[in-house]
Amino acid sequence: MNESGTGTAYTPVEERLRAALAARAHSVGPADLRPLRVPTAARRPRRALPRRTALGTMALAALAVLVFFAVRGGQSRPTEPARPPHPATGTPSPVPSPASPSTATPSTAGPSPSARQP
Repeated sequence: MNESGTGTAYTPVEERLRAALAARAHSVGPADLRPLRVPTAARRPRRALPRRTALGTMALAALAVLVFFAVRGGQSRPTEPARPPHPATGTPSPVPSPASPSTATPSTAGPSPSARQP
């Protein structure tokens, strides 16, 4: 709305809108109104129950998938390959013993006299 210092001046569009709204308001009478009804509890549509059931089922399925992958993801290393049920036949290789220092002292002279026999 345009307001000026001397009064209220309306544009042609505003005047047409006001006239149209006033005509519409005067065209409605008491016979056009419906009688009052006491409010009752809201009725739920019958489609709500199957929809709730489907949503609940999908939520449970999603939860089951999350639990499955959370439990399954705990094992990070691969399993070892299967071993044969019987040990392999063959000769076992001897276990090498650690080298021990010898207790004999080498002589720097020639062969011992007892080792020389004529």
